[in-house]
Amino acid sequence: MNKQYTPIQIIGTQRSGSNLLRLMINELEGVVAPHPPHILKTFMPLLGQYGDLSDAPNFRQLVEDACRLVENNPVVWENVALDREQIFAQSTNRNLIEIFKSIYEQMAAANGANFWCCKSMANVSYADQFESNGLKPLYIRLVRDGRDVAASFKKVAVGEKHSYHLAKYWNNLQQKSEDLVGNVGADRAITIRYEDLIHEPEQTMRQICAFLGLPYSDQVFNYFQSEESKHTAASGFMWSNVTQPILKNNTQKYKSVLTEKEVEIFESIAGQMLMKNRYTVNGNKPLIFSAEEIREFEIENERLKKETLKQEHLKIDLQKRAAQEALVEEIKARKVMQMAELA
Repeated sequence: MNKQYTPIQIIGTQRSGSNLLRLMINELEGVVAPHPPHILKTFMPLLGQYGDLSDAPNFRQLVEDACRLVENNPVVWENVALDREQIFAQSTNRNLIEIFKSIYEQMAAANGANFWCCKSMANVSYADQFESNGLKPLYIRLVRDGRDVAASFKKVAVGEKHSYHLAKYWNNLQQKSEDLVGNVGADRAITIRYEDLIHEPEQTMRQICAFLGLPYSDQVFNYFQSEESKHTAASGFMWSNVTQPILKNNTQKYKSVLTEKEVEIFESIAGQMLMKNRYTVNGNKPLIFSAEEIREFEIENERLKKETLKQEHLKIDLQKRAAQEALVEEIKARKVMQMAELA
């Protein structure tokens, strides 16, 4: 593929309305924004399993596994058959970033798009590798009140569950995202608040379109009628809202989900970041946590995770992720077998 594509990367924290934004962007002409299989988040920790990627067989195996991850995504990538040989041949640098780029470019080509959009929020951690490999996305930083993010995480199968851990997670990713926006500059990065997206959707989407250099269209608000939206909603409880129009009252949910103590803990960790993004905090003196308290938080966090997963509708969500998890276990087992054969 000699065509030049423009990558868009959404950054921030999960449970911030990123699927809503992705589906709206997917409605723009010339853009494809598939549900993310989390290629980088999955394979970056596994790269040691593959050995020297300059060796063709090792790199081919990584290409094959990355494609299988996409093909086992809970939300199916429609209208594309990933070409392993093409990915291998056009990877001038044999690394995971090249594979990631090629996979998304094949999706764009199959859908006649000039832009591709990835909403794997954790990719903010790999921005330096994007830059060093010549992949220079346009970044959309999406911010939502971290306390609402925490309240949302408590209801789904993934993520932390204790407000201490949720606050550290949210604060860390928002700090990374803020730093990245500052580093790349206004030509390549924009910050959008979820609350603005749902309360002033047209103004916010016009702002995004102007940033991307794309014409605005009211079609973005028909996202909930799209096939992509229906496939997404059918693939997990955590995405069930995307077949509905914008939920304009979907703010400050934390007030009925988190206890006063949980809010106090969250604000003690992330209060400065909340205020920096124009969210009001209670103004209480931040709590200082002892090592013993943090150990207790960790025990409670693990207990809450286990309790959450006992809910039947969340067990179904995990079942739909089972194929991807089985692939990861297969990769780990493959390395163990190789080492045993060499012993």
